[in-house]
Amino acid sequence: MKQKSSILELSFAMGETLLRNGAEISRVQETMERVASSFHTEEFNVYVLSNAIFANGIEDGVQHTTQLRHIPATAIHLGRISAVNQLSREIAQGQHTVEEAFDILKKIQDSPFSPLPLATAACAAGCACFSYLFGGSWLDALAALCCGALLEPYLYLTKKHQLSKFLTNLSASALAALCAFLFLRIGLGENLDKIIIGSIIRLVPGVALTTSIRDFFNGDYLSGTIRMIDAILVGGCIAVGVGVVVRLISFMTGGGPL
Repeated sequence: MKQKSSILELSFAMGETLLRNGAEISRVQETMERVASSFHTEEFNVYVLSNAIFANGIEDGVQHTTQLRHIPATAIHLGRISAVNQLSREIAQGQHTVEEAFDILKKIQDSPFSPLPLATAACAAGCACFSYLFGGSWLDALAALCCGALLEPYLYLTKKHQLSKFLTNLSASALAALCAFLFLRIGLGENLDKIIIGSIIRLVPGVALTTSIRDFFNGDYLSGTIRMIDAILVGGCIAVGVGVVVRLISFMTGGGPL
């Protein structure tokens, strides 16, 4: 299906955009079915997994063969999900032709992530707030802020060099723990655990965990299980990264207070 004006291709492209950016399975499937129905396709069938879409249908009396497309996991972009949802509502209200919807979808797909300076500032502020929220002092929050300011550029570099998710979380959590210890040593901070907790909050797979639970509630048990396992493995990598650094520091300091 290479024609730009194809209704089924539009539906598939919208579903793919949602899935790439972290939407739950039920939302992807509902959106694709709504688009196909709004443009009055004769028949449309879709089955969505956490990393793949299967679809076929009849458009203008022509049977289109089943599509199987692998959708690799990418970073979460809630802005794109919201924009695609709005586009699907407008399509259901009859506000766009297929060509117009394709043009709008292309702009949505090209919408950028937050620039690095803004992402760094947000990460630093978030780390500081969570450190204080979990019982840290203002010095702990300041140390966590500094750790967050170093962590986000590191994550940017790992993404640029396409480091695997597990190695990224393992190394990033180790970096956060090491920075927390160094800041504590120079007097910026009082409680190592509170600094580390705040510093690693950026790595916690909260969206994946929440989405997996929503998939379970919607009856998508396979996708829910896949995403739950992914969240657990990421959490395990974070724990290992922090644990190894803390253990090494404890060994080098003779097991005394950190």
